[in-house]
Amino acid sequence: MRSLKPTGSTHHQLARRMRTRFLAERPEGKGRSLACLRAMAGAARVLWRESRRRRCWGPEAARATALVGFPQLPGCRQKSSHSFLSRPDNPNLAYHKLKGKNPGVVFLSGFLSNMNGNKALALEDYCKSVGHAFVRFDYRGCGSSEGDVKECTLGKWRKDVLAVLDELTQGPQILVGSSLGGWLMLHAAIARPEKVAALVGVAAAADYLVSTYQQLPVELKKEIEEKGEWKVPTKHNEEGVYSVPYGLIQEAENHCVLTSPLPIKCPVRLIHGIKDEDVPWETSMKIAERVVSTDVDIILRKAGHHRMKEKEDIKLIIYTVEDLIEELST
Repeated sequence: MRSLKPTGSTHHQLARRMRTRFLAERPEGKGRSLACLRAMAGAARVLWRESRRRRCWGPEAARATALVGFPQLPGCRQKSSHSFLSRPDNPNLAYHKLKGKNPGVVFLSGFLSNMNGNKALALEDYCKSVGHAFVRFDYRGCGSSEGDVKECTLGKWRKDVLAVLDELTQGPQILVGSSLGGWLMLHAAIARPEKVAALVGVAAAADYLVSTYQQLPVELKKEIEEKGEWKVPTKHNEEGVYSVPYGLIQEAENHCVLTSPLPIKCPVRLIHGIKDEDVPWETSMKIAERVVSTDVDIILRKAGHHRMKEKEDIKLIIYTVEDLIEELST
């Protein structure tokens, strides 16, 4: 395994290397002084170290370190620019799309998450490798999409999912829904049965926002109603809480799906971690019971947590999608 340490440990040595590359690749680089290049090399070292520490390989770090000659960090890649789905009466949605064969794959991210997570990128790489269509996107108010998250509701996010299906995909699609995305994929399958060919839930959180709120003490629910906001503890962001508008909770009650049979007849795969501390694995059992389809599998990961982002977790998700593509293509 190659070392991650950059060759040439001083700014002076790096600057000379940069100067050599400038002279070879850019004749106009002759005008740059060694002092200027030394400063650029120092900045590149900082970017490389910070990118390695945060495991985030952004375009600035990539450009700088490629110029200097640092090795690329393993398991990372540059973020590409996104497109926007324009909608006259609704916020524009940021998305990435791969053209390819059907069935296509659409990734639905989790609560207040975005389309740049490990699962979404891994699925995109897989679809690209096998030539199948793929779409990942941000709900309104999230990630790079337009809109105010404080004004978002489950119903509005449902409209976003349907807009993506209607405007950005052609032919049958496999929906992969993570957490909240697992709730939304059920709504999409009911609303667009001719378009949704299969479902893959990853720690699917159907009804969970509502059911969790309903279990709170009466005093706490009164306080949330008065303040108009529910501070939900979480390990998944720097603030340590999710700020959930009370209006979102109220509106979500209109979209609960586990109170009656779900008219979903396509294949359904539900992957859940037994160690999930956010959404218990029993939620996937309830979804399986409500779906009318008989082609339903539940896959429990003994060591799996809510985000299912470990290497082996992501492999399982990709293998599951791969099996469905093969099943639907025959």
